[in-house]
Amino acid sequence: MKLTKPIVSTQWLAEHLDAPDLRIFDASVYLTVNPDGPGYITESGLARWREAHIPGANFLEMLVDFSDNSGPSPMMMHSPARFAELCSRHGIGDDSTVVVYSGQSMMWSARMWWMLRTMGFTNAAILDGGWEKWQREGRPTSSEDKPYPPARFTARPHGTMWADKQEVLRVIHDPSVCTINALQPDIYDGQINRYGRAGHIPGSHNVYYNSLVNPTDGTYLPLDELNQRFGATGAMDRRTIVYCGGGVSAGIDAIALTMLGHEDVAIYDGSMFEWCMDPSLPLVTGTEPG
Repeated sequence: MKLTKPIVSTQWLAEHLDAPDLRIFDASVYLTVNPDGPGYITESGLARWREAHIPGANFLEMLVDFSDNSGPSPMMMHSPARFAELCSRHGIGDDSTVVVYSGQSMMWSARMWWMLRTMGFTNAAILDGGWEKWQREGRPTSSEDKPYPPARFTARPHGTMWADKQEVLRVIHDPSVCTINALQPDIYDGQINRYGRAGHIPGSHNVYYNSLVNPTDGTYLPLDELNQRFGATGAMDRRTIVYCGGGVSAGIDAIALTMLGHEDVAIYDGSMFEWCMDPSLPLVTGTEPG
């Protein structure tokens, strides 16, 4: 099968569950606000996956396996060789059709989709509305643990789809680049300090990732409404770098821009976790890009 869009519906997935080349993955991580300080408490979705998942779905440990935690910033993208090794082990091959979903939010499935896309793998999609929509519709679930056979994944990196701290610093006042903060407005404007220092990177616009989905079922808004959300930023006419706390929820914005036809989008992988650790890097507060 050939996927033509970054998202598939629950109906589409239900109709294709038995496709031999289909590889379905649950990438869930559940977040709660840390009551004792900045950041979040993270919970792997593995235990919940063991209880129930979409039939055939395997589980991806996004916090451990699919994150490079060797440096000061957590949850960074692996090297192409390491990422290819992990995908191959989990049964993602060059000829696979991959659908990724997650619970609580589509952000973790979006993160996995973006990592695959930056490695040149284009036949992947996320489940629109995620695990909750599948459950609400009463679709089949399973507790079976049946790993996919190992496959061969070839990494073909697209380096321009990631941005690093140096590039973000360099383009703060560059009118040819648009920077977007995907976090909630009260974190963006500095009312809430979630990452050790409050505010946002100067020049960055705020397009909250949750504003891009329907509040009723968690699916992406229609394209015309997505276009309106990004309209004031001028993103469609410029290279666009999206960031958030750790490069995860930014994936929801990045996929939305991709669906709108934007071909020069990057995620700042370190995002606020990395930026806030360096007190020399500027932050501004308020509702304007600054």
